[in-house]
Amino acid sequence: MYRLLLIFFCLLPAAGFGQKITSSTNRLAQKHYEQANQAIGGKTYNKAITELTKAIAEDDRFVAAYQQLADIYRRLNDYPKALVNYKKVLEIDPEFYNLTYFGIAESELNTGDYTNALIHFKKYASFPGLSDESKIRTAKYIADCVFSIEAVKKPVSFKPISLGSGINSNQDEYLPVVTADEETVIFTRKVNQNEDFYTSVKNQDKWLAAKSLSANINTFEFNEGAQCISPDGNYLFFTGCNRPDGLGRCDIYISKWEGSEWSKPFNLGAPINTPGWESQPSISADGRTLYFVSTRNGGRGGYDIWKSDLGTEGWNTPVNLGPQINTAYDEQSPFIHPDDETLYFSSNGWPGLGNKDLFITRRKEGTGWEKPRNLGYPINTFREESGLSLNSSGSLAFFASDKEGGSGGFDVYSFEMPDNLRPNAVTYVKGMVYDKSTKKPLEAKIQIINLRSGNFAFDDVTDPVEGEFLATMAPGNSFALNVSKPGYLFYSQNFTPNLQQAVKPYMIEVPLQKIEVGGLVILNNIFFDTNSFELLPESTTELGQLISFLKENPSVSIEIAGHTDNVGDDKSNLTLSENRARTVYNYLTSKQISPTKLSFKGYGESMPVTDNSTEEKRQNNRRTEFKIMKK
Repeated sequence: MYRLLLIFFCLLPAAGFGQKITSSTNRLAQKHYEQANQAIGGKTYNKAITELTKAIAEDDRFVAAYQQLADIYRRLNDYPKALVNYKKVLEIDPEFYNLTYFGIAESELNTGDYTNALIHFKKYASFPGLSDESKIRTAKYIADCVFSIEAVKKPVSFKPISLGSGINSNQDEYLPVVTADEETVIFTRKVNQNEDFYTSVKNQDKWLAAKSLSANINTFEFNEGAQCISPDGNYLFFTGCNRPDGLGRCDIYISKWEGSEWSKPFNLGAPINTPGWESQPSISADGRTLYFVSTRNGGRGGYDIWKSDLGTEGWNTPVNLGPQINTAYDEQSPFIHPDDETLYFSSNGWPGLGNKDLFITRRKEGTGWEKPRNLGYPINTFREESGLSLNSSGSLAFFASDKEGGSGGFDVYSFEMPDNLRPNAVTYVKGMVYDKSTKKPLEAKIQIINLRSGNFAFDDVTDPVEGEFLATMAPGNSFALNVSKPGYLFYSQNFTPNLQQAVKPYMIEVPLQKIEVGGLVILNNIFFDTNSFELLPESTTELGQLISFLKENPSVSIEIAGHTDNVGDDKSNLTLSENRARTVYNYLTSKQISPTKLSFKGYGESMPVTDNSTEEKRQNNRRTEFKIMKK
């Protein structure tokens, strides 16, 4: 009977005390039991189950066989069957083995019977001689039970809706991510144990039949999964395992949309990837911070969440998110919302309802991350929840589940996120850049700068075929949009989205005009206080763009023009407009722009672009612009 020690497969913490071992007087039952032990030693658990079932059929009071069978089922995560057999052990002999109480409690926790799980964990914790590891693990599970009992009493709103037959099939579909405009979704589908990416586009409120993402990315011999997409839909970060160019078992790769096809992916390399395991990337809205999961040295548990910032020479050395996020257990599936402040992830280390639960944390300036908060029941259950993503407004969440009533296996669902679990709402600007004369789409550089911080919210180029771009912006900030292309005048725009407008995107067209004498550019991001000609600090971004333009086009000469609305008398407005134009002129010359390339003039209220009937129209008339005088 010494072989009974094999039943725990190193799953349970060391107990530090003995067990009461019994055997069957039925010789045939005992023979099946010993054959089961041999099967366990060879890790052929199905055979062991068969032999133990036969042993119990010969002797239905064979307590050791029930214990053995319960532990195998628990090892295979078949907790309902494990429960049946643990209960039989306690029915026959409650004093048979102290670790039975741990086994039945863990099985109850993982089937949602939190009240009985708490009773049995406490019973196990009361036994003398527990190791420190046992005490820590049991205390963690007790905290899970206490949390779960209260969470079930206070359910959160949760009404999942299938994304439909265009996406879901009788195969497994999971890990959905959507673009900021919610027009495209990319997800993983497993077919014959091979994981590939599929994509679907939305037609009104219906997702169309999904197609394989790209032959450049999907392969027959390797798995592709655990992906994220940049809000504009142009960059795909994903996990590739066991590839010839890999640094470890699983690495993070990137592919770029090139107008009509995805590029061949390339390995991000060191320091993101290591000989260890890197996976589950999530990219910030500005494309400059990558969150991911790794088993590298320096972590706090088995799987930790790390981040790396993009520097001038590539990705910086990753930093562990630390004890505010990571525990001694596993944290996975990070999703950083485009607000760049709200992080969702899964964990079995923070108090939860069993297995892995979904959590939310928010970054506060200067204090790091808030304590993670469980999303609650029934978003979380005793099953594993992971792979959550949200739309830009934060109102809609996407996830995968194998819940009953689906198309088969895991399916993709969405649900309305409860208000108190939402990130900060984010809007977006979606535009198309084209040649003003020919109307043909242009590949142009797009920069969107937060005027308060000076940081880029977006810095990329338009789709080379369609001339389109999409970038997210957080309400409560002012943003400068600059569009430029060699041989063309640049274009500027200003956005100040507020919370009420958060769900209403900006849709714009950008007609770029070639550099010609008489060409005119309104400098929408040069700012003055009312009745003042002193430049505000937010103006430096636009002025820097103008300086770059003049340096890139050394033969060009411009006139800087100031304009006002019709509020006040003509003379005062003329003087104010000229002083503002002179201020811009002086700034440019102070930055080594030759005065021979510059002139300035104030036009007062004499050249309005619209009437002055509303404040918005008057604001349009209060402007600074420049005109090409010499090409």
